[in-house]
Amino acid sequence: MKKTGLIALFAVVLLSSGCASLTGSEIQNVSLRAKSEQGADLAKADCDLRNDKGQWKAVTPGFVAVRRSAEDLLVTCSMAGEKEGNLRAISRAHGGMFGNIIFGGGIGAMIDHSKGTGYDYPDSLMVEMGKSLVRDKNDEREEQKQKGK
Repeated sequence: MKKTGLIALFAVVLLSSGCASLTGSEIQNVSLRAKSEQGADLAKADCDLRNDKGQWKAVTPGFVAVRRSAEDLLVTCSMAGEKEGNLRAISRAHGGMFGNIIFGGGIGAMIDHSKGTGYDYPDSLMVEMGKSLVRDKNDEREEQKQKGK
């Protein structure tokens, strides 16, 4: 009887350890904006976003619901009178993935990897027309830490 209770307790701990496949979503809402080469905010730039899970169209400024993936999110924006702007949003594993590896023996991490739930893109994407830029979730985290000081 004690052994059954111990196994049940162990299962509860594993399932509540931050498993993104149980608590996370395959969808992430990202903010999308565009700036001209002179730095002015641009309204109504047409943008294409894509990764290995799909392709989405959006108009700036706005929010876009994209499918999470281990692959980077590629953003291309165009607008009459402006040079094309490109952005690579780096996909980063979040804490739930590491919890799965440590506590779950990797099975949850494999599920999260295949579904994309173990990854995040930067929440805010700024495309600068005429440039090819990279936006990293780690940079965004660092910016948030700096603001909190």
